[in-house]
Amino acid sequence: MHTTTGVFVCFEGGEGAGKSTQARELADALESRGYRTLLTFEPGDTTVGKELRRIVLDPATGELSHRTEVLLYAADKAEHVDTVVLPALERGEVVITDRYVDSMLAYQGAGRALDLPDVDRVARWATRDLRPHLTVVLDLDPEHGLGRFDERDRIEGESLDFFVRAREAFLALAADDPDHYLVVDAARPSHEIAEVVLTRVEPLLGQALR
Repeated sequence: MHTTTGVFVCFEGGEGAGKSTQARELADALESRGYRTLLTFEPGDTTVGKELRRIVLDPATGELSHRTEVLLYAADKAEHVDTVVLPALERGEVVITDRYVDSMLAYQGAGRALDLPDVDRVARWATRDLRPHLTVVLDLDPEHGLGRFDERDRIEGESLDFFVRAREAFLALAADDPDHYLVVDAARPSHEIAEVVLTRVEPLLGQALR
């Protein structure tokens, strides 16, 4: 279910793929054209979310039940959608988020080897089944992406197999719904990626206000 106002774009992909950089590039390009944008991220871009982010990413948290982890991420998404994303869309803004539901499906679903339909049901309920108009998947070999970090948080410290499963899940989600996904090789130069993304977003902008 898409929102009837505003434009919702999210960036997904593995660690080190450049999601935050490309989200900012898109926001800057749209703002230069006079569009009102909101740049946000998950987990953690609410007061409640900051605490949830600390729990799920701090290595000091240690092992969590995989179902507990799913529910913590779902709680962050519920708060984020209700208090940040939906209000901005209702104002006609372009909402650009670094991570959304697909990260939960890829990491907590495929990565943790949980039942994907179960994780999907939890995620869709938490987010009121609000789906992006476009999801950009920045695809990168996990070995290359993880090599960009000197220190790793609790999730980044998972095994390579975990991230391989997550990458496969991102690509499978995109293949199942090509009209609403754009897969880009994250190893391409940043400015080239930004141009490809902007070209794909431009047809959606009729729903956004200036």
